[in-house]
Amino acid sequence: MKKAFRGLVLTQQDKTVLAGFQDIAIEDLPEGEVLVRVDWSTLNYKDGMILNGLGRLVRQYPHVPGVDFAGEVISSDDPRYASGDQVILTGWRVGEAHWGGYAQYARVNADWLVPMPDGLDGAHAMAIGTAGFTSMLAVMALEEQGLSPDQDGEVLVTGAAGGVGSVAVSILANLGYRVAASTGRADTYDYLRGLGATSIIDRAALTDASKPLLRERWLGAIDSVGSTTLAHVLSEMKYHGVVAACGLAGGPDLPATVIPFLLRGVRLIGIDSVMCPYEKRVTAWKRLAQELPMAQLDTVTTKVGLRDILPWGEKILKGQVRGRLLIDVQDC
Repeated sequence: MKKAFRGLVLTQQDKTVLAGFQDIAIEDLPEGEVLVRVDWSTLNYKDGMILNGLGRLVRQYPHVPGVDFAGEVISSDDPRYASGDQVILTGWRVGEAHWGGYAQYARVNADWLVPMPDGLDGAHAMAIGTAGFTSMLAVMALEEQGLSPDQDGEVLVTGAAGGVGSVAVSILANLGYRVAASTGRADTYDYLRGLGATSIIDRAALTDASKPLLRERWLGAIDSVGSTTLAHVLSEMKYHGVVAACGLAGGPDLPATVIPFLLRGVRLIGIDSVMCPYEKRVTAWKRLAQELPMAQLDTVTTKVGLRDILPWGEKILKGQVRGRLLIDVQDC
């Protein structure tokens, strides 16, 4: 007898992607060494695209979306994991090429999982999610390039009211950096100051990419916007400044010149959270458990049941989601 559970399933009809909740059998899950009861997931910009059939990120249907999840191991053919272990999954194209976390159970490759670090639970792990994990990777990249809180200057975070930006502001402020938060929403100013931002920058002030060099302003930057915003930020970096690029909410293009790199020694570092190696993943998650204020994380997290996720997919594409969205997967 098949054990059925609920999940969000995407289907495609005449090139139109349709989403609906269905009963799924354990036996119908893709192959993998570890079966996980999924307790929590989250919503990222990529999830919003997938839910709305954008970007051709999913090539095979039917499909269970959800690029992140946290839960409990039910069974494992891999000695690294045993029944009852708490685990996290982000990246590895889960939710795109492989069925993801928007169902009550998932079966995945053991190599894709990370053990839950001490001091963290599944709900907080998914309140962090890929967005927060990416933020920590960006902070680590800045540090690897020599950035430290005792240096004179501000670190700029673009898209600061979004998922990546919110966690980045909080981590940087907690580590002692002076943080400039860029946003286009005036109603988030107090929110960002509450996360530790020392100044607020209107995103409209960062969109002019016509000049290759402007006044030196930023010691470092974490950019989740791309396009003209990233080009403008590069033109305002201090000498030998470093930018961690981790998103393209404003577009994938980069209308910049090589001048900031040649005349100021500016460094541009790309952040990839999808195929990030295991050891770096473990380090990032341990640091998140230790260095991200959890009480503060709670204040920027909205909790919804999986049954109510679909309207949020449209909201995140319109820039209408502030902070982090925590999804109770068992509530579907």
